[in-house]
Amino acid sequence: MALSVKQLERRDMGAVAIVHRISFDDRLPWLAGLHTPDEDRSFFSTVVFDDCEVWGSFDGAELIGFIAFKEGHIEQLYVLPEYQFKGVGSGLLAIAKQRNRELSLWTFQRNDAARRFYESRGFVAVEHTDGARNEEREPDIRYLWRA
Repeated sequence: MALSVKQLERRDMGAVAIVHRISFDDRLPWLAGLHTPDEDRSFFSTVVFDDCEVWGSFDGAELIGFIAFKEGHIEQLYVLPEYQFKGVGSGLLAIAKQRNRELSLWTFQRNDAARRFYESRGFVAVEHTDGARNEEREPDIRYLWRA
């Protein structure tokens, strides 16, 4: 695998939305179809790329994963299912850690793979909710990492 990483631009938004949807639906099938592809693209175009630094991992020309973060917070980290457990997510996470002394993020309580991933990379659970404050109404966890 010849992987490369680069900072993404708004023109990459369509590929980012596709990676997000494939990975999200694979890991969280009970929430699949929550948004349409047009809604995904709009969200990434008007929210994520406006508010965050977005980096992507590529296998050749194919976007296989991305991370979106702003000062002190990871908004999104998704990797295509066939590239998970191969260091792609760790590499993307390392970029955010290099640029921040502290990071927080939210993940769903039922997303065991994400919880194991973050906990094995030094993140500590600091808050559990019943999901009443998120769009999905899914119990979640806030994690914190400090350099």
